[in-house]
Amino acid sequence: MFMKGQRVVCINDQFELWVHKLYAELPKKDRTYIVRDVYIGKQDLKDKDGGSVGIVLKEIRNPVDPTCKSGPQELGFNSERFAPLEELDTSMENVEELVEAV
Repeated sequence: MFMKGQRVVCINDQFELWVHKLYAELPKKDRTYIVRDVYIGKQDLKDKDGGSVGIVLKEIRNPVDPTCKSGPQELGFNSERFAPLEELDTSMENVEELVEAV
């Protein structure tokens, strides 16, 4: 699960044609983004366990979802299109190991 402020990388930027018409901007594969908000997405009829987790990104602004019945919600993206970005471990122990390896 993602959290607000977390850095992520897009791993899937293949969208159907109708999505391109609805959104103002879409994420690009291999680019990094910062999660601006996390929400419960719509239930996928194929997914009997419930809805997906949606995220909106700091770097991308889109229109409000016209189908959202619970109030204004910006069009976001399924979190499965992203992977958490690994942060560099800069602890002193790790730095010493890296220096020894060189």
